[in-house]
Amino acid sequence: MKEKYLPIGTVVLLKGGSHKVMINGYCAVAEDRKDKVFDYRGCPYPEGIMETNGVALFDIDQIDKVCYMGFRNDESLDFIDKLEMVTSK
Repeated sequence: MKEKYLPIGTVVLLKGGSHKVMINGYCAVAEDRKDKVFDYRGCPYPEGIMETNGVALFDIDQIDKVCYMGFRNDESLDFIDKLEMVTSK
């Protein structure tokens, strides 16, 4: 996978997973792992978040397959450029 940050709305299948996950955020921290910043936050697809524990935190290297690429425009591309600058430090 060449891009580190995929657009919001992208649907992926994680390695070893059988249920699709839709990316809905970046740079998430788990309550029980405050020392680790995950690349992505996601929710089950197609259900979405139905309860507070319906959130998946994962990194780019855990993605096995991109099933659907989310919406991109100049605004989202600018945001991802800034995100990459901040997280590469």
